[in-house]
This record gives sequence, C-alpha cells and structure tokens, in this order.
Amino acid sequence: MTGIKCEVVQKLDVAELKNFYDAQGCMMPQSVDKLSKLVDNSVCFVTARDASGRLMGIARGLADGVRGYLTECKLDPSMQGPGAVTHIDGRIEHDQYGIARQMAELVIGALAKMGCERIDAAAYGTEVDFCEEIGFKRAPGIVPMSLDVRAHVGASA
Repeated sequence: MTGIKCEVVQKLDVAELKNFYDAQGCMMPQSVDKLSKLVDNSVCFVTARDASGRLMGIARGLADGVRGYLTECKLDPSMQGPGAVTHIDGRIEHDQYGIARQMAELVIGALAKMGCERIDAAAYGTEVDFCEEIGFKRAPGIVPMSLDVRAHVGASA
C-alpha cells in the first residue's frame, strides 16, 4: 500500500493548505483571509497524509443539514498513478491507490451524519468517471452554472 492515512479533521492549517494548493497549481484564493474563510465555512475536511505527515490530498464538503456538496477532492499528482490522464489542478481521474475515493467517502459519510439526504458534486472531464465510480449519477437536464460575484457586483454597481 501507500502508507497514506486519510482522516476527517476539524480544521486545517491555512498556510499548509495554501502550500498544497500552490504545489498543485490550483486556482484558489491567494489571500490568507480568503483561505481562512474557506476553511472556517467548510463543514467537513478530510486530509490524506503520508507517513511523514506531508499533506498529499484534501477533500471538502459543504452542507445545510439537508443537502450537501462534495466541493473538492484533490490529490497530489504523484499519488494518482498511471490512470491519471491529466495532472492539472491536482484533478483526480482514476487514482490507482483508492486514496481519492477514500477521501470522498469520508466526506460523504460526514455529510450523511449531519442529516444530508442528497449530496451533489460538479465534475468535468474524467472527473465524471471518478464521481460515477463513487455512486454519483448524472442529473438529466441540470446544467452546472457558476457566477463570479466580483465581476457581477462590479458590473451592476
């Protein structure tokens, strides 16, 4: 096996999270204040660490107690194995060790314990396969949408 330990954690050090995102080339908030809000407002964090304690992956959930959202599941590309089609943004395609699946299942379990009856996820590219392997189903007719509030507020001000 890999010697990777996955666990649900109450909070995650913001500097460590920033270093992880930076190492993956992720397009995440760069300010410590914004990352602190991201950590504080997430209801569930799962970390994957190697034997030395190095952060190798994270998964995160949001919820209101009825509906939940698997908002991210990122794994260091070195742990993704040969099934990983792309290493951009640390995206998970088919991690050969099952680490991403374990992280996602821990988030799903935590959201279910909170009372969530439905959990959604947005996926693109080969992430769709990953989500379907976990048990997510495509939602016919639903179109994922996103709004950059900074641009929206600026345009209407």
